[in-house]
Amino acid sequence: MPAHALKRSTLLTLCACVLVAQSMVAAINLLIPQLVSSGLRPSHTEILWTVDAYVIVFAGLLIPAGALGDRYGRKGALLAGLALFAVGAATSALAPGPALLIAGRGLSGAGAALITPATMSILVHLAGPERRAQAMASWTLAIGLGGMAGNLGGGLVGQYLSWRALFAAMVPLAAVLAAAVAATTPRTARSAQGSPDPVGTLLLTAGLVAVLFGIIEGPDLGWASPRILTAFGAGALLVAAFTVHALRSRAPLFDPRVFRSAGLRATTLGLATGFFGLFALFFVNSQYLQEVKGFGPAVTGVAIVPLIVGMALVPKLAARWSARPRPVVGTGLALIGLGLLAASTADAHTPYALYACWLLVISAGTGLAMPALTLGVVLSLPPHRAGLGSGLGTSAREIGAALGVAVAGTALAGHADFASGMGPALRTVGAVVLLATVPVVVGHRPAGRAVRTAVDTRAAKEPVA
Repeated sequence: MPAHALKRSTLLTLCACVLVAQSMVAAINLLIPQLVSSGLRPSHTEILWTVDAYVIVFAGLLIPAGALGDRYGRKGALLAGLALFAVGAATSALAPGPALLIAGRGLSGAGAALITPATMSILVHLAGPERRAQAMASWTLAIGLGGMAGNLGGGLVGQYLSWRALFAAMVPLAAVLAAAVAATTPRTARSAQGSPDPVGTLLLTAGLVAVLFGIIEGPDLGWASPRILTAFGAGALLVAAFTVHALRSRAPLFDPRVFRSAGLRATTLGLATGFFGLFALFFVNSQYLQEVKGFGPAVTGVAIVPLIVGMALVPKLAARWSARPRPVVGTGLALIGLGLLAASTADAHTPYALYACWLLVISAGTGLAMPALTLGVVLSLPPHRAGLGSGLGTSAREIGAALGVAVAGTALAGHADFASGMGPALRTVGAVVLLATVPVVVGHRPAGRAVRTAVDTRAAKEPVA
């Protein structure tokens, strides 16, 4: 596949797919009040699972979905993901009760798990070494725009329409995207290596789901509750069992020894750290603007737009410095941490214009760090394993996001009301981001040009699917 094979229409289509998949992580949060008062009469637990089912299934299936796309064809995995996403959305839109609503969210999450690694993997193959930094900057921007679109769309639907309208709109949108993928996206070289490894897939997926369940439900059930301790214990045992199985298997889902690479460890930690801070802010931001500032759902969705400005403008500049990732990543993560510390000083009397400035600082940090970290994960593995690399990176993002919400939620729970807890919660998250920046910067290193060329040559010889 020639390096110039990435066309603008293909790039826009792939970025639109990941944007839509990411948007459904955030959109549901602004619809919670409407769901609570709806005819479904969901319990508190059912509301939690309506929010969490998408994220748990999405993050839990990312690594096997990426690996299977590498093995059997990335374009096919992307189309299958869009179809599953649409089926899940239709199930949620027509759900007569909470159980089917939750099931639909889980199906859509499974579709998103196929969509996200496939889009990145296709971009890696089509862009070639000289255009990968720009392609990853666009892909990372699409993820950020997905968060903004989810908040904006959820706010508008919550203000003016029924919650069912959000899910119903996803069905024709997924169909349009599938048609665009079929028309614009070529097939790429698939990996002759790898295996479905059903035992490894089951062990890893179940382990990640158990850990994510513990992280997400910990603030509500209590970190020392039997269910949470059991979830973490089961997750640790299942992931350990997967590691033993993968080391002994002749054809594992993936070799855990890839984490011997200091660069891969640093970049995955960096992605988790950035999304830890960003999603803690998302969690706090909507409550601050509505409960403390008195904004309505639609205005709240619009008020988060400053977070997108830096994500939209800075990645293009960061791509020019891709040969020097350490200062770019370090500066970006530091800006996220410092911006969170500044936002922790906000209260009912803080002018929105000042609060928006702090959002811009966090946005600029995200725009600097995320493309370099995303590219670092990709370059830590050969191109024929790009789907696996995307799965690892996106799993790190989702786990970091779940941890950010959990830590912020736990910090808030220790105070009498939201207004008094917001400052300590954001200060805690900001401090963690700044501390984690140190090992990320120390471990991050650019991939050698010779290594990139060699793996590109190998990938070019592999079969197309």
